[in-house]
Amino acid sequence: MASGTALIYDEEMTTHKLLWSDPICDIEVPERLSSSYEQLKCYHLVERCVQVPAREGSEEEILLVHSSEHLEVAKSTQTMNEEELKRVSGNYDAFFFHPNTYCCARLAVGATLQLVDAVMLGKVCNGMALVRPPGHHSQKNAANGFCLFNNVAIAAEYAKRKYSLQRILIVDWDVHHGQGTQYIFEEDPSVLYFSWHRYEHQEFWPSLKESDYDAVGLGRGKGFNVNLPWNKVGMENSDYLAAFFHVLLPMAFEFDPELVIVSSGYDSGIGDPEGQMNATPEVFAHLTHFLMQLANGRLCVILEGGYHLKSLSESVCMTVKTLLGDPVPQITGEMVCNGIAASPTAAVSVAVALRHSCFVLYLGIWSFTFVLNSFSLLKDAEGNDFFAAVLGFILPIAYSYQPDLTVIAVGPNRSLGISGISLLFALLQGLAESRIFAVIEVRSGAKPWYFKVPRTELTSSSSSMLGMNCSKLPSRKYWLYLYCLWYPAPPCPTFVKQIAQASFCPEQDTDAY
Repeated sequence: MASGTALIYDEEMTTHKLLWSDPICDIEVPERLSSSYEQLKCYHLVERCVQVPAREGSEEEILLVHSSEHLEVAKSTQTMNEEELKRVSGNYDAFFFHPNTYCCARLAVGATLQLVDAVMLGKVCNGMALVRPPGHHSQKNAANGFCLFNNVAIAAEYAKRKYSLQRILIVDWDVHHGQGTQYIFEEDPSVLYFSWHRYEHQEFWPSLKESDYDAVGLGRGKGFNVNLPWNKVGMENSDYLAAFFHVLLPMAFEFDPELVIVSSGYDSGIGDPEGQMNATPEVFAHLTHFLMQLANGRLCVILEGGYHLKSLSESVCMTVKTLLGDPVPQITGEMVCNGIAASPTAAVSVAVALRHSCFVLYLGIWSFTFVLNSFSLLKDAEGNDFFAAVLGFILPIAYSYQPDLTVIAVGPNRSLGISGISLLFALLQGLAESRIFAVIEVRSGAKPWYFKVPRTELTSSSSSMLGMNCSKLPSRKYWLYLYCLWYPAPPCPTFVKQIAQASFCPEQDTDAY
């Protein structure tokens, strides 16, 4: 299985800049790229990534989604003086040319395709391309909204043709609608495009009727275009998570993509003058974490907007940390979803055992009843609708509660199967900074079994578990611990206390137990 996270950056892309005064375009500055990269270096993230060199996209690759007329206009700007550049730029909505713009835009395309190749060829599991100019507004025959070539759209078409992919998911969390991407794929059922964006009843740029919720695609592509328009500003972490839980993720799991590409605009983050939203950088770690559970982890994140340099750079770092597999940070601020306030009582004994001032989320999967504290959901023997319950019920409550520890108990008559339980673990890994304590009951005499959470292996220690209530447990990078309870023996209280403490103190030597 592929491992590692690619990072693609080329300083040459900072040479694209505005040469004259334009109050609309002056926020698209080279520092958007350089400050993000410097912050990654400051957190020592660059050295942890696989460095993939950028290259220039070829004309043939650009023509996968753009017209030859558009390409020729872009090429012609390389030898223009400032007045000529200003005149040509005026033909487009919110765009400017520099003599190096064409070169930078080709590098942005090539860097994006380099990332797709690295992921699809198994050289890395996922990655991020820091590129400029951005791309999701550019259309077949026009530059638009700071974008010359549509990097993500080219990447999706490239992946379809080179790797024969039949299902690609594009997630656009930029605060502006990526109308260029929508137009390119609106009749294509092989690409599921999701965009949330500030809309304000068509008053916010690009102010298009087709940015509204009822623009769902055309012809064979009908139903494969999903717009979530925000009609007010100030959306917070809980709003973004609710959009994922109730809108995007149910569709995404059903679509079952072979590759996920993110148009990663951070103007949807707090402090940005364009978005005026209140989502903190940590939420992008959680959004990234959820998308990593799709397409066997094949995830390509491509930079789009983001105009508050501090918010942008911190959000980029949160995204890369998550791609690298670091524990997902706790989300700050109020996190009440659907007005449900969680008040767990089933895991009080664990909290007492911890002797720690903490909140514990207890999730029991026992026979065919899924229990969250005092709530229960009964499903059929095949486990139908289980993940609808996870996404629509369990995760919203869990994120509202913000636990310090997640406890999962899996009963012997589970019908989810190893893959289902693995996915459940992965989805819950975003809570409690990835501290999960799992108790799994198996039938008497059953053979120990193994399963994997993406990027994290959890195993039972079969030789020491047989006939014993306590066992040594190895430290785990992500603070995830597994204990197989051999039916009908009860767990040793000392073991429960020690394993729970280990979740909070991963630096402790668990061999001492």
